[in-house]
Amino acid sequence: MTSLGLVVQGSRVVTAAGEQALAVGIEGGRIKLVAPYGTALDAARTVELADDEVLMPGVVDTHVHVNDPGRTEWEGFTSATRAAAAGGVTTIVDMPLNSIPPTCDVAALELKRKTAERQASVDVGFWGGAIPGNVAELRPLHDAGVFGFKCFLLHSGVDEFPPLDPAQLEAAMREIATFDGLLIVHAEDAHLIESAPSGRGYDGFLHSRPRAAENAAVAGVIELARRTGCRVHILHVSSAEVLPLLADAKRDGVWITAETCPHYLTFCAEEIPAGGTAYKCCPPIREAANRELLWQGLRDGVLDLVVSDHSPSTVDLKHLDTGDFGTAWGGIASLQVALPAVWTQARARGFTLTDVARWMCAAPAAQVGLTQKGRIEPGYDADFSVFAPDDAFVVDATTLQHKNAVTPYAGRPLAGVVRATWLRGAPIDLDAGPRGRLLTLGDPR
Repeated sequence: MTSLGLVVQGSRVVTAAGEQALAVGIEGGRIKLVAPYGTALDAARTVELADDEVLMPGVVDTHVHVNDPGRTEWEGFTSATRAAAAGGVTTIVDMPLNSIPPTCDVAALELKRKTAERQASVDVGFWGGAIPGNVAELRPLHDAGVFGFKCFLLHSGVDEFPPLDPAQLEAAMREIATFDGLLIVHAEDAHLIESAPSGRGYDGFLHSRPRAAENAAVAGVIELARRTGCRVHILHVSSAEVLPLLADAKRDGVWITAETCPHYLTFCAEEIPAGGTAYKCCPPIREAANRELLWQGLRDGVLDLVVSDHSPSTVDLKHLDTGDFGTAWGGIASLQVALPAVWTQARARGFTLTDVARWMCAAPAAQVGLTQKGRIEPGYDADFSVFAPDDAFVVDATTLQHKNAVTPYAGRPLAGVVRATWLRGAPIDLDAGPRGRLLTLGDPR
């Protein structure tokens, strides 16, 4: 047998078939073979995991707002990818906003790639943007390697990334369908939200983003997907009332997937404290009963994946001093704690680490066509999270790697500690400098 560069021996290794005791052989940054635990393999080095450690695939987070270039006081590729590495995340896909310029043409994509290439501690891919007037830019962006296109159906929060109206949405979908691209949608109905009341407190904010707006928008996207044949993905599902719509569409053969996020699976409206604007996000965190239905959606396979929607800002934009939900920035910083946050809630409901790895590793990788990420199998990149699921910690926002020390997880006890994160067969050492790669659509790395 050919000598291997490295073998990792683990009594608990998470595979698609469940947890197994395995020896994982690695060569050239990729998994060469898997064998029963304890198998004597010829290798230059062998690493034995501790009894309380589980070898998981590296998390693939396809919903991260890095905001670089242009709003680097909010975040940046250095801080975001360090946070990812500290949280067991080995691949992120960056959203086309809130950077300046947004990634809506090839020139903006090239600027973003140049910005990221010397900063990335983990592998990084990019979404393009679909905005009014850029239909002609969609195929060139696809050819340049973006993983798909994000659009809004209402104001995005930043003026340089405007929403699509129904006619513009259909035009974008028809164009994207011609090259079998993927459209990912922030689905809230602008007209329903414009007519909803608002207020300073959380109740007022919740009523200002009613679930009816989310339900109507998802129904509209499904209808257009049926009509155009475009592949679509619904971002950050917060309203459990869209689950039957998604289930019906899938049964009918509509090519549609959907995600939810750790904050919708962890928090509930009834527990958000007065003035707790760190919890503000759009669409909003809803009631406890709604949260449990989202968990059921994951159990049933109607919701396909869980990603962070890491959307940080400077502390002042969260208006912690006034506690005004009406004016505070809507976004939750959670990239570093997403894995333990989901595991904490999942295990309390009888799910396993195999389930978590499917939602957070394999499914996001498959969504964007990263065929060698998200699984511990021969031929896949040797990207791992060394996770201690029975260990615990209390979140200290001041010690997180992301740039601004504000998160609704602050002070919250979480189960599961990331002991190490491995990228292509070697542990990530944040003191040794970045070694992440830039990923493009169709690139197997």
